[in-house]
This record gives sequence, C-alpha cells and structure tokens, in this order.
Amino acid sequence: MTPTVLVWLEFALCALLITVAGSRLSRYGDVIAKKTGLGGSWIGLVLLASVTSLPELVTGVSSVTLADAPDIAVGNVLGACVFNLLLIVVLDFLHRGASVYTRASQSHALSAAFGLMLLGVVAASLVLAGREPPLAFGHVGLYTPIIVVMYFVALRTVAGFERRQVNPPSEDIEPRLSAMTLRAAVAGFLLASILVVAAGAWLPFVAEELGQVMGWQASFVGTVFVAFATTLPEMVVTVSALRMGALDMAIGNLFGSVLFNVLVLAIDDAIYVKGPLLAHVSPLHAVSAVSAMIMTGAAMVGLLYRPETRLLKTVGWVSLFLVVVYVMNSYVLYLYGGDG
Repeated sequence: MTPTVLVWLEFALCALLITVAGSRLSRYGDVIAKKTGLGGSWIGLVLLASVTSLPELVTGVSSVTLADAPDIAVGNVLGACVFNLLLIVVLDFLHRGASVYTRASQSHALSAAFGLMLLGVVAASLVLAGREPPLAFGHVGLYTPIIVVMYFVALRTVAGFERRQVNPPSEDIEPRLSAMTLRAAVAGFLLASILVVAAGAWLPFVAEELGQVMGWQASFVGTVFVAFATTLPEMVVTVSALRMGALDMAIGNLFGSVLFNVLVLAIDDAIYVKGPLLAHVSPLHAVSAVSAMIMTGAAMVGLLYRPETRLLKTVGWVSLFLVVVYVMNSYVLYLYGGDG
C-alpha cells in the first residue's frame, strides 16, 4: 500500500468516526435541550460548539508548543471561523421551503454580534502587532484578557436573553429517544464527545501529512485545508441537527464555534512564551479576521431582515454573499500566502 493511499484511508477513517459520533452528538444534545428546558440555541452555542471546536484547541496548542508554528495556529483558528460561517450556506441549501434566515431565532444575532466584536479585537491586534510600545503583559498580548472576558460576558448575556424569550414549541423528540432519561442522554453525549474530540484531534495531523504527500504548499495546508479538517466536526453536527429539525441548535453551534475559536486564540497566546502570539505571525491573517467579520455582519443582516427570496429556489442572496467573501478570502490567501 502506497503512502498516498494510506494517508487518504486515515483521513477517511477520521471522517467516518466524526460522522457517526457527530450525528449521535446532535441527537443527545436535542434530548438534553428538551429535557432541561435550556433550548436548542443554548445547547448549540455552549455544549456543541465547545466540543466540536476542541480540535482547533488541540491543533493550536500543539502548533505553538511542539511545532513552534504560530502561523499555523492563527491561520487554523481564523480559517475555521470563516469556514464555520460558510456552513450557514450549507444549511440554507439543505433547508427545504423557506430560507433558514426566516426560520432561525433572531436571538442568534446577539451571539453573532459578540462574535463580530471578538473578531474586531483580533483584527485590530493584528494591525497593531509588532509596534512599539507593545500592548502586552509580559509575553501575553493585551487582547488575550479582553477576549477571555468578552467570551464569558457573551455566554452570560445570551443565556439571560434566552431565558427572557418565549420560544415557540419545538418538534418532539423522535420516539426512539423520547423515553431516554436525562442521565442516559448526558452519558451518551459525553461518549460521543470523546469520539469526536479523539478523531478531530487526529485529523489535523493526518491533514498535514496528506499535504506533504500531495505536495501542497504549507500556507494552503495551514490556513485552508487544516482549517477545513478541524471544522469537519462542526459540519457533521450542524447538518445532523438540521436533519433532526433542530435548526436553532445548528445555527447556535456555528456562531458558538466562532466565539470558542477566538477564545482558543487567547489560550494559544497564553501558552506561546516567545511573546504576544499575534506579533509573531503574518499580518495577512488580518484578511481572514476581516472576512469573518464581514460574513458575520451579513449573517446578522439575514437574521434580522429575514429575506424570503431564494435564488433559483436554492439559497438566499445573503448566502450567495457569504460564498463570495469566502472565495475571495481563500484566493487572497493563496495569492499572497507564500510572501510572509
């Protein structure tokens, strides 16, 4: 068996494990949401987003410690944010009938707004990185405590907002799961989480090996392919939640993953001992940060304006705009990625 075939088989095995465990994760999350009354939006924003984003955390920590590759860590996080927002287009395409922007809860605009603020902090920090005097506490950038505080303020604010809302009745849990106890659902959720995290943590290393075997450039592998690999759990869990009818859980998972990914950047910065992380990476990463901000803003417009028009009965104009921004971001990274 050739090395190329072997690495592709490893990638396929990772994807299979994530697909199976991710679908169960969505189902157990739905049971927990219904039986605790927390709501699908909150479960998606906190539980699912935290679990599915752990591969980004593992990749980031290993990149700034073992590999001493800060650009891979930052590129993976920001690339994952952009890709997570692109998944809204996938939801819009798969959601039959009306657009997802007309069916999703408008409360998601609140978590999206916090994501926009956090991404703004990252973009501004990338622009100011390397300037004197440095905005830092020792080797930790000033942006790190700001990100940490804003993340937990976001969770607390969204939780309070959710409690004040009168949510419409959600669809019943499928009969096979309706008799499941909360304890059994939590146990199943934890088991599925372990499988997703294990496969997701293995996936970036397989992706990097695949890039070497295929002869792909390191910049493309780090900012596009590894980012795609680490967001595969979000993709599987999000699509599984949509197929179950848990649209708000699916949307909440995507915006929650953006929030958690920026938190991962702060964690990476705290671990990276050579100085503020963003001062040791290419300023080109600001393009991805700004692209994620533009895509988040567009998603907020869709959630608040609720456009009903679907182009050729496929996706709305907001989704088309998200695709254009994603393609432009990828093109810029490909065009200038080898310069820094």
